[in-house]
Amino acid sequence: MTESSAYIPPKVWKPSDIGGQWGKINRPVAGATHEKELPVGNHPFQLYSLGTPNGIKVTIMLEELLALGHSNAEYDAHLIKIGDGDQFSSGFVSVNPNSKIPALLDCSTSPPTRVFESGAILVYLAEKFGQFIPTDAIERAECLSWLFWQMGSAPYLGGGFGHFYAYAPEKIEYCINRFTMEVKRQLDVLDQNLSSRRYLCGDEYNIADIAIYSWYGNLVLNNIYEAEEFLEVASYTHVVRWASDIQARPAVQRGRRVNKTWGPEEEQVPNRHDAADIDKTFE
Repeated sequence: MTESSAYIPPKVWKPSDIGGQWGKINRPVAGATHEKELPVGNHPFQLYSLGTPNGIKVTIMLEELLALGHSNAEYDAHLIKIGDGDQFSSGFVSVNPNSKIPALLDCSTSPPTRVFESGAILVYLAEKFGQFIPTDAIERAECLSWLFWQMGSAPYLGGGFGHFYAYAPEKIEYCINRFTMEVKRQLDVLDQNLSSRRYLCGDEYNIADIAIYSWYGNLVLNNIYEAEEFLEVASYTHVVRWASDIQARPAVQRGRRVNKTWGPEEEQVPNRHDAADIDKTFE
């Protein structure tokens, strides 16, 4: 292994332009950078998001609820352009003080209920509608354990491996090796579990599957970070089978298109205010 530089950390760290795609967006302080109100539509739920792995967790969940006939799960999905710093507007910060997508407002309550962090949103919706979360104590514990596994593990995949492999302005061997090792270990954890189960917790599809598919299913099927060959994702056969089954679900296909601004134009639904906004992409 070779060292890319002889960087020595200073006694006190000071911010600087670190370069790369996100170097000028991120900052070491919280709060709003500018005043801007969020748009509000007519449906019970107002989602402020982007079609990233964290974002599609929520749109898939909402589309699954609608597919079950829960008409009061209707939602407006407003595009948040994180590259433009929309997440630092005063309106967005009022819904999520952490300035990360997704953020949800449940306007069916008075006052409206804000929910942020994708895992928390999944639990909130699952409990509100009584869907995709087990009621048995043992099964619920299994579901929440896998959900929290995803919340703790995905930063190694996205902020760790994805950043240094795909987005960092220079390729640092130590960093790529460090996070590749962990991502492959995580894929093996999933593969071993799914070798004897249809879904992560057994025979029933639930919010743990939605959350983990959005990251790891995307990784093995859709080549995010263009790392399919590098990670040998096809070797995780049980993960690929599980992810393929989930991706075939109509609600998943719909949810994947919401707040998406890249890829084939016919698959992009930057803002969603009605089911017809997605329907037209299937024509």
